[in-house]
Amino acid sequence: MDPSTGPANHDPPGNDLTAANEEEESLCPTVLDLTSFQLHDLESVEIPPSLTELDLTANRLSTLDPRISQLSNLKKLSLRQNLFNDDGVQPLSTCHVVCALEELILRDNQLKKIPDVSIFKQLLVFDVSFNEISSLNGLSKVSSNLKELYVSKNEVTKMEEIEHFPLLQILELGSNRLRVMENLQNLTSLLELWLGRNRIRAINLCGLKCIKKLSLQSNRLTSMTGLEECVALEELYLSHNGIAKMEGLSTLVNLRLLDVSANKLTEINDIHKLERLEDLWLNDNQITSLEGIEEAVAGSREKLTTIYLERNLCAKSPNYIATLKQIFPNVEQIDSEVFA
Repeated sequence: MDPSTGPANHDPPGNDLTAANEEEESLCPTVLDLTSFQLHDLESVEIPPSLTELDLTANRLSTLDPRISQLSNLKKLSLRQNLFNDDGVQPLSTCHVVCALEELILRDNQLKKIPDVSIFKQLLVFDVSFNEISSLNGLSKVSSNLKELYVSKNEVTKMEEIEHFPLLQILELGSNRLRVMENLQNLTSLLELWLGRNRIRAINLCGLKCIKKLSLQSNRLTSMTGLEECVALEELYLSHNGIAKMEGLSTLVNLRLLDVSANKLTEINDIHKLERLEDLWLNDNQITSLEGIEEAVAGSREKLTTIYLERNLCAKSPNYIATLKQIFPNVEQIDSEVFA
């Protein structure tokens, strides 16, 4: 008999072990997802002490159940979209048993200040977006191990207390009241910086060169200078500003996506050397003619797959689509028209 087949009723090795693991997991669950249960409290809910993840998104909670502070294995806690105010989250600052927490989501509540989370020395992800926070005071107490920080859609006026995050990879401060880019120089690991919908007038990356994604959409920029040394940039979003000239882009050799739509551009400049450019968004500007576009985007003629030029005068040119398809042989989308 072939030993690889065995008797028909013989279970493959490991089945007993798998069953045992499944039984153990059912007895000691590690994940509890109570999203959208509309709970006002957790009195009717069993909270197993074995939890590593607890998701309480979209409920009506305003106070922290004391059992949460006893979850010694907890790594991820989401209190997103509830009714927590500053007093409601205050007990977090004394959760010594839960001090190994790595991800804390307080997005979309009623916070007016950065909560004290200094006890969580291993915190990697911290999200307080969509609250009513007016200052970043308190961030200096957050773990220096932090990798992702989200404070979008608040009322923050100044970039401060962020200098001690050398491992930070993502910083989201969009939809605030920021006027100046500052205090970024120590964020040497930063890969993504999201600052859309603020009041910023000038680009200042404080010497950072490793950023791969940068968004400054819907600000008050009139110039795009200040990006010359950001040679790692792959995605750049500058739409809805007052930029009149494309400049400082020729050194961004890794750029794959460039969005400069809804500005005041009259011609395409400074991107002829960009050989990796795949997406180019130039819609809603003041570009009058397609003449010279082949030379302007020479480096990425073969690479470009998406281009937006709608709501420019040049988009009314005779044979507009045909001309662009001839210039860019591998184009897959022109404006809203997608080609098979």
